[in-house]
Amino acid sequence: MTGPPTRPPPGAGSQPFDPAPPKRATPSGLRWLPFVFGAGAIFWLVQLAQFAAVVAAPNGRDQLQKAVLDAGAKGDVSALIAVEVGLVFFFVIAAACLHAVAYFGLRKHRPWGWIAAVIVAAGWSLVLLGIPVLYLLAKRSTRRAYGIP
Repeated sequence: MTGPPTRPPPGAGSQPFDPAPPKRATPSGLRWLPFVFGAGAIFWLVQLAQFAAVVAAPNGRDQLQKAVLDAGAKGDVSALIAVEVGLVFFFVIAAACLHAVAYFGLRKHRPWGWIAAVIVAAGWSLVLLGIPVLYLLAKRSTRRAYGIP
């Protein structure tokens, strides 16, 4: 009993059996788009470094503690500051990672890059900056350029 017939391997200098699908060309109006998200990743990493410098310096920690006390916090202020620092680090790192995923995904024309870019633009739209980018990402021509129907 024999199995289905198999093809012999390709010889030297011949084409592979399954050629790679053709790469989609980026419309000229979208070439700048990944760099917006790359700049966003750099922005968030700079913010993270600045916040880490404030937290690491004794003067900065004293200023944080004074600000929390001036805001009317009672109880264990150091625990409250530790929670705040943890949340800020988490959200800033998440923002930098999302921007980086959008940058690399858009550069390689991957649907996941487009999805990450939409999430980032939706977040930025809360401060009005992302609305034009979100509009551009939602256009049919942009969606098709990244393989989104």
